[in-house]
Amino acid sequence: MSAIDLSNVTFGYTDTPVVEDVSLTVEEGEFLGLVGPNGSGKSTLLRLMLGLVRPDAGNVELFGEPARSFDAGERIGYVAQDVASAATEMPITVREVVEMGRYPHIGFGRFGTEDRRIVADALDTVGVTDLADRRLAHLSGGQRQRVFIARALAGEADLLALDEPAVGVDAESREAFYDLLRELNEGGLTVVLIEHDIGVVTEHATTVACLNRQLFFHGEPSGFADSDALAQAYGANQRMLEHDHDHDGSHSHP
Repeated sequence: MSAIDLSNVTFGYTDTPVVEDVSLTVEEGEFLGLVGPNGSGKSTLLRLMLGLVRPDAGNVELFGEPARSFDAGERIGYVAQDVASAATEMPITVREVVEMGRYPHIGFGRFGTEDRRIVADALDTVGVTDLADRRLAHLSGGQRQRVFIARALAGEADLLALDEPAVGVDAESREAFYDLLRELNEGGLTVVLIEHDIGVVTEHATTVACLNRQLFFHGEPSGFADSDALAQAYGANQRMLEHDHDHDGSHSHP
């Protein structure tokens, strides 16, 4: 079964579409990297995928059900672009954040032994067990992102969606973070990632989608490297993009 299925989806906040006639499928167990220039509609497309906004035209399905009526929210772990920075103002511990992932499963009941075990496993999987009693505000950006992934794991999510999760994270932590995502994906978790660093996407993702309002490419990373989708989607910005990647020491476009 596909995790996400978009068919001829168009959406605009005004009369001008931000996303136009996009069709793509994300299979269960896939790691999709979504790339495109700033303002290309990537975050909007992700929100459409998750049923957070409704398309003006076309259809979106989550796990075979219409996204607009999908009610198994615990199956989706969504880490929005600004969640880690907003979290610095929350007077809450790491463990409390991760425990939130269990709320859909326990309803108004109490935490049981199994719930505590699942939370402990989630903390361990992302490597933040030693930070469990620390306030979220006292963590680095990379540590906070791991905590929100742990929350999704505690909720036993089948799909993890992340919007530029490594912004403001140092290079070493970023590499470890993406290694973690790859391990989780290899364990069966479906991952959809928005990332501005194309090298990271081609290295870690199993599939690449390149967007600038319309979809310019959707396929394997090797095919993306050999295509002209980058030039089509980024236009005159392509040279600057590659220069920036070389300059900051991250992967440049192959």
